[in-house]
Amino acid sequence: MATFGNLTDRLTDAFKKLRGKGKLTPADVDGTVREIRRALLDADVALDVVKVFTASVRERALGDEVNKALNPAQQVVQIVNDELVTILGGKQRRLEFAKNPPTVIMLAGLQGAGKTTLAGKLAKWLVSEGHTPILVAADLQRPNAVTQLQVVGEQAGVPVWAPEPGNGIGNPVKVARDGVKEAQRRQYDTVIVDTAGRLGVDAELMKQASDIRKAVDPDEVLFVIDAMIGQDAVATAKAFQDGVDFTGVVLTKLDGDARGGAALSVASVTGRPIMFASTGEGLGDFEPFYPDRMASRILDLGDILTLIEQAQKTFDEEEARKTAEKFATDSFTLEDFLSQMQQLKNMGSIKNMLGMLPGAKGMRQQLDNFDEREITRTEAIIQSMTPTERRQPRLLNGSRRLRIAKGSGMTVTEVNALVNRFEQAAKMMKTVAKGGVPQVPGMGPIPGAGYAGGAKKQPKKKGSRSGNPAKRAAEDAALAAAPKASAAAGAGFGFGAGASAGEGAKGAPSEEELAALQKFLGR
Repeated sequence: MATFGNLTDRLTDAFKKLRGKGKLTPADVDGTVREIRRALLDADVALDVVKVFTASVRERALGDEVNKALNPAQQVVQIVNDELVTILGGKQRRLEFAKNPPTVIMLAGLQGAGKTTLAGKLAKWLVSEGHTPILVAADLQRPNAVTQLQVVGEQAGVPVWAPEPGNGIGNPVKVARDGVKEAQRRQYDTVIVDTAGRLGVDAELMKQASDIRKAVDPDEVLFVIDAMIGQDAVATAKAFQDGVDFTGVVLTKLDGDARGGAALSVASVTGRPIMFASTGEGLGDFEPFYPDRMASRILDLGDILTLIEQAQKTFDEEEARKTAEKFATDSFTLEDFLSQMQQLKNMGSIKNMLGMLPGAKGMRQQLDNFDEREITRTEAIIQSMTPTERRQPRLLNGSRRLRIAKGSGMTVTEVNALVNRFEQAAKMMKTVAKGGVPQVPGMGPIPGAGYAGGAKKQPKKKGSRSGNPAKRAAEDAALAAAPKASAAAGAGFGFGAGASAGEGAKGAPSEEELAALQKFLGR
């Protein structure tokens, strides 16, 4: 997640200095806490939050839980993770739905925070959860706000109640009240009220938001805040809390280049939980906020649970089983490849997904350089093939590849590269499907690992055919010694690590034997 990129780098660099230390001294702890404090302040986290956070980390890091730990460095990382979870709100808080529908959700916040787009994202997410939401256009001040909500509602497949044109015309309180009545009449179970924002906190904004709240009596009031505004987030949140109050927070623009201070400050300062996060521009780039998962992302520990949940929503289980069978029987085609890519694309941003993997910090440059449009180009190439060509790639001769390149707007080189990648991927997946370990290009076989179809028999080594008797005897001795040396080097080590000095000596030729061998070989 780009917002926390710099903070992640700073924190992981601070922990590196603790690695390899069997016991941590107070000086080690103080140095690490100092680095954490600087990292948080640079990330625009509120000063009061930083003080409480670092004091708690220092106290726990100097306590018995670290002194008695087998790995003190890992224990400190765990402590920082726990404290991050705490300032992010502790446990995840879900929406509370009314016993008697409709549930009314009111959105509030500053202009530019992304409330209107977020209304569509929330509506789409509610639909995926089995609800029937309706959007209410109560932002009648901002130019074209009503039109924007109608467009967003259409994209999300959700109806919009917009009796007034907006642009300064209409009574927002009446629109909100009538919108709730319309939802009751048409039996929608959730109402999302989009309210007006301002360029800054002012009395008029607070009065209007407060009046709407009194008129519709919402079950949830979500304060929408831009994660990129840093320290201002705290003052804005406090002002809204005093003037309107809210039950939860939604963070937008978490995919931006900001330092993330809002996310790390607002829950702790207001005492209100962060409930949702917007992670991109698409309507699907929206997810419930889990403090523990976000803390793991910040510390570069990954977020596998969210990744799995996204995959479960997107990938069809029966389709996945059929694909696995095709891998095993060598019947995987470019049509299947295209289908898999389209399902992957439906999961959302590839960059965001890769960023959820543990250790993503190490490949940040590759992630930054990754072009999401590459999948679209690949789709264009495969879709320019005939069904027969997709099922039988071996038919793709030079003239066919030229036709495909012209049809997709690509070059023949790009078509060739795609076909080569597909063939390599199909071979690797066939090996995996049969329980083997694929050989990755550029890497040798992994000693001790099983391969598909069982262990391969070693070919019989032929003896030397040299006409020189002495040279022939030396070469035969070298061939006989080679398997022994190989076995000694790899015995007991899954990845071919060398044996200890005592173990490695057994079966390996001595220096005198090697010297004699070189002499006989004429080297």
